[in-house]
Amino acid sequence: MKPVSGALDTIRSAFLKHKKLCLLIGVVLSILLPLVFPGGYICGVFCRILFYGTMAGALNVINGYSGQMCLGVAGFFAIGSYTEAILATKFGLSMWVCILLSGIVSMIFGAVLALPTKRLSGIYLAIITLGFSEVIRIVCLNWTGLTGGTMGIKDIPAPTLFGFVFSRPRHYYYIFLVLAIIFLFCTRRVVNSRIGRAWMSIREDELAAKSLGVENGTYKITSFMYGAFWVGAIGAVYAPYVSYIDSTLFTLDTGWNVLAMLIIGGQGTLSGALVGSTVINTLTEALRSFGDWRYVVYALLILVVMWVRPQGIAGASNSILAGEKEQKVKQDTETKEEVC
Repeated sequence: MKPVSGALDTIRSAFLKHKKLCLLIGVVLSILLPLVFPGGYICGVFCRILFYGTMAGALNVINGYSGQMCLGVAGFFAIGSYTEAILATKFGLSMWVCILLSGIVSMIFGAVLALPTKRLSGIYLAIITLGFSEVIRIVCLNWTGLTGGTMGIKDIPAPTLFGFVFSRPRHYYYIFLVLAIIFLFCTRRVVNSRIGRAWMSIREDELAAKSLGVENGTYKITSFMYGAFWVGAIGAVYAPYVSYIDSTLFTLDTGWNVLAMLIIGGQGTLSGALVGSTVINTLTEALRSFGDWRYVVYALLILVVMWVRPQGIAGASNSILAGEKEQKVKQDTETKEEVC
């Protein structure tokens, strides 16, 4: 199994060496994909890769960067989707406005959830967030006057922009793509900021972070709020994309799928969520005829990844991390010498 991990490390090193070129190629290919594969089915798969990847990336902020154990992503997803559906069908608001409003509503719920749990971690936090997700689903199922109950909300209007109606899968693909790019850009800036460094210090050692003056509780809440905002925002685009939502779309299976994507792709990395989403969604299409047995394949894949490459497909091994750190120290030393 070492050759597999070594090959992934080689690919990662090559990517980091030519990062800007690889990103440019990736963006160009992403733009061209719907033109090369214009079919609705293929574009639908690409859409799922993007919105699940963005959702897994948002969960990665909570689980990967700040080191918490959140299993409530399906709840935030439901909040964002239902907020958009209600505002669009009952108040006639545009999806573009609803993206922001859905993110804010979901972010508020994230803050409310994080407040009483900021002193918890590990399995205790996981149980509470899992319960939160199920409570949201049950509320959506039974609050008939607002959510439609078992009938759900149908005929969610498609978004328009300057008279152009986004009605086909390839149209939504570009919306999901733009949202994913904005998410990656914002998250990269946040992770490299003081807030991101505080998140990672909490992840590595809460006691040490606290002794250095980091307000652990406050930064835990910010990680929940940031992650919940983006899950709600992606949910706001998902609602008109499927044009009909009900509580069955936001079961615990959704949360487990997103978590599986994150584990397989690699926690604590910007690209891990998209890599994991690509793997899981590709397997879903390949194993569609197997029904629920595909979850057995997911479980086996997670076990293999945890055994062969615990840091995930896109994660860096210890040797790579050591090499990157050594290279950074060398660059800093050279810079100081030039200044002197």
